[in-house]
Amino acid sequence: MPILRPVLCLVAGALALGACTSEQTVRGFVLDMEQVEAIKPGVTTRDEVSRMLGFPSSTSTFTEAGDAWYYISRRTERFAFLEPKVIDQKVVVVSFNGSDTVSEVKQFGMEDRREIELVERETVTHGKQLGILEQLVGNFGRFNNANSGNSAGPPRGPQPPGG
Repeated sequence: MPILRPVLCLVAGALALGACTSEQTVRGFVLDMEQVEAIKPGVTTRDEVSRMLGFPSSTSTFTEAGDAWYYISRRTERFAFLEPKVIDQKVVVVSFNGSDTVSEVKQFGMEDRREIELVERETVTHGKQLGILEQLVGNFGRFNNANSGNSAGPPRGPQPPGG
């Protein structure tokens, strides 16, 4: 028995340390930089980009300045129950001109990202402010009996003949 206790302590310690290892995940598009560098502005077409890189992670919403495809890749690391931390992020933007030819290829990394400050204000809406009691019992009596023909939903249960 004297040997069993230290062995159990070692096993428990190894399991505890093993539970604290990090978990890395890659999400989004896995970039092949050779294929990205093979895209030539003024030469490569939209169909060729689609065959080389596949469908984009996202596309541009506003196309007044031209259409753009975004290929986004993010690698995160998470320790146990803590929030994931972004280790690496790459974005490749392929812009197209009106004739579906690549006009520009841009690459962005972690050094280019910016934190967006959220606005904490609430938008004021006009209307009736309901208290907790009104919210809980406010719907009682608002709907008619299901047999009256003026119900808020489909009739339930057997219906009388001709009704």
